[in-house]
Amino acid sequence: MNKLTATKRSKAERLVTIRTNGMVPAVVYGARVENTMISVPAIDFDKILKVAGETSTIVLELKGDAAKKEVAQNIDVLIHDIQVDPVKGFPIHIDFLAVDMNKAVEVSVPIRFVGTAKAEKDGFGTLVKVLHEIEIEALPKDLPHDIEVDVSFISTLEDFIHAKDIKLPKGVILLTDGSEVVALVAAAKEEVEESAPVDLTSIEVEKKGKKEEELETEKAK
Repeated sequence: MNKLTATKRSKAERLVTIRTNGMVPAVVYGARVENTMISVPAIDFDKILKVAGETSTIVLELKGDAAKKEVAQNIDVLIHDIQVDPVKGFPIHIDFLAVDMNKAVEVSVPIRFVGTAKAEKDGFGTLVKVLHEIEIEALPKDLPHDIEVDVSFISTLEDFIHAKDIKLPKGVILLTDGSEVVALVAAAKEEVEESAPVDLTSIEVEKKGKKEEELETEKAK
């Protein structure tokens, strides 16, 4: 089970200070949860993200405010959105979506391509990955981290993998149009023969030789 500790934060807290202290500002909302501003440890979130991605549920352990005699809460969430620093690439804000474990949710799941297309191996062309994720519906507990697609059976340029061809785990329903092309092999472009490079040196030598020959002729007259 993926767990991540979170603490409540107030509007008075400066976001810069929160990040300087090794935390990431965040918000949690959704099923049976009021919109709550929180912060999570940056290092712990990075570890969770690598394991859970944005499609596996996480148990958010939200600490209660002792002064208000609040008890801690365990909230089942999905990582709904991540804002990253445009220069350094680290998370600067996170949206967590609280989910009801008994109700299906719709999410986009990344595709993980495996194998080598026979048509590409035989030199007919290059594999083109048309889709990189598909839309699915499932109970939170059944959401896969990614969807595996084997491209090794693509033998000719007429072979395509459509969304309907993907084998989905039990309990997972495809929402993407089944006729959508996921992968294919595009014909290799014909190589254009390059003309041999012109030897400028030989041309200059030839011109010089002709010029000297003309001068000799003039002198002989």
